[in-house]
Amino acid sequence: MEGSIKSPANYVPLSPISFLERAAVVYAERASVVYGTTSYTWKQTRDRCLRLASALTALGVSRGDVVAVLAANIPAMYDLHFGVPMAGAVLCTLNTRHDSAMVSTLLEHSESKVLFVDSHLLDIVQGALKLLAKSNAKLPTIIIISDLTDADGALGGVDRSTILEYETLLRDASPNFQIQWPIDECDPISINYTSGTTSRPKGVIYSHRGGYLNAIATILFNDITTMPIYLWTVPMFHCNGWCLPWGIAAQGGTNICLRNVTAKAIFDSIYLHKVTHLGGAPTILNMIINSPISERKPLPGRVGMMTGAAPPPPHVMSKMEELGFHITHAYGLTETYGPATVCTWKPEWDALPLEERVRLKARQGLHHIGMEEVDVKDPATMKSLPADGETIGEVMFRGNTVMNGYYKDLKATMEAMSGGWYHSGDLGVRQPDGYIQLKDRSKDIIISGGENISSIEVESVLFSHPAVLEAAVVARPDDYWGETPCAFVKLKDGVNITAEEIIKFCRARLPHYMAPRTVVFEDLPKTSTGKTQKFLLREKAKAMGTIFWKGGSKL
Repeated sequence: MEGSIKSPANYVPLSPISFLERAAVVYAERASVVYGTTSYTWKQTRDRCLRLASALTALGVSRGDVVAVLAANIPAMYDLHFGVPMAGAVLCTLNTRHDSAMVSTLLEHSESKVLFVDSHLLDIVQGALKLLAKSNAKLPTIIIISDLTDADGALGGVDRSTILEYETLLRDASPNFQIQWPIDECDPISINYTSGTTSRPKGVIYSHRGGYLNAIATILFNDITTMPIYLWTVPMFHCNGWCLPWGIAAQGGTNICLRNVTAKAIFDSIYLHKVTHLGGAPTILNMIINSPISERKPLPGRVGMMTGAAPPPPHVMSKMEELGFHITHAYGLTETYGPATVCTWKPEWDALPLEERVRLKARQGLHHIGMEEVDVKDPATMKSLPADGETIGEVMFRGNTVMNGYYKDLKATMEAMSGGWYHSGDLGVRQPDGYIQLKDRSKDIIISGGENISSIEVESVLFSHPAVLEAAVVARPDDYWGETPCAFVKLKDGVNITAEEIIKFCRARLPHYMAPRTVVFEDLPKTSTGKTQKFLLREKAKAMGTIFWKGGSKL
């Protein structure tokens, strides 16, 4: 339009770095990060991040280089979310539950120039470096983050003069560093490797723009108002902590770092610091509701908790509400910067019975304001499916908080975004009110006698059994039906129950064809973000062999 221009006066590339710049002025003397007896202000955090960027540049890190970190939720992990992009580099946060072999693979794939390692995880990195050396790969510069809660950290007898140590690196670096802002807001800010629930992890590229928008969307739909107290129970390595390291800075909040997540530590931290918000997968919720009474403390006020990463069983959410937590249910994937939809609560639902309220809240809802659209489509025709609550299709996204792509894998990127939509691989329905509800991963849906069985629905019933702590359902080969549900169940401590009792319980609450035909009692394999590794359970169910029927009713 005539008279309209684009200039530095009205256009600046979006970047979460700007959140820290503002927080350091507005909230300068307020606590930014607390870890044990150590705490920093926002002014100090900005200073630390500038020193970090300066140190990285001195180590030869240039714009676009990858800087990796393997660390728990400790202050350095928070610093790195700003310090690395301030240097123009790309942050790669590694899963703390990976073994040496996987860490070496990801370091080689990402071509990380520098690796920051939590001293508690040093043995994993030492093993990874040995494997990298055997493959003649270029080794990254190693910087060790000593544990601030212990004078000697976890380094034991390591000669500190022979290593680069994080706090020493910051102390010796210049705070007068010129931030390397992104040239284009679509420049990468991080690489996040998928959790590996289905296959080898893929490197998901996030942009400065996407990180900025998803951080804002996430603080808004979680009602994270000015100066919150946020407890870190979500791993910061997972989708960059659902983009909340950046989001909490935008609101001038206080980040309570927690190395080891236990129910006792959660209640103690909430009570001590007057925590207002936290987050976690249903595994964390389950941990809280099953904690001993002796470990619980009264909530000091309203405590909002975002849950996601896996569909939360209604039974678990109802117990959390009874404890006083206000649950917000979000849904997303690594490829959507973490949260992409939210089950936005409507006031008219307040008057409904508890059972109905939690059933509604267990749905995945609609896209948040940072995402343009979510839909349930037929992946073959790409046509939208009817909002009847029954027709199952693939959940797809499009918008500004969908990844740039998979690092070094253009083929997988093009497949995932074919037809102009990101294909999630999750199966779901759209309810008549427009809200999305997941039914399963495409690999997890059980097809028995031509009928689709949602493992999520069966798991919800299993979770409602008073003896069941955790449950996961996969398909087992069946000679007559093709597949039937196989339940892997972990019981609560001190409880004994038979497989027959579990099956009978499910049959009383589900159509018989949906009830498990096989029940296995054991611990469930999980990723560090609380997702059950169903691909491992599918392999176990398959290894059990096919069920053959020898007369009698097949129902």
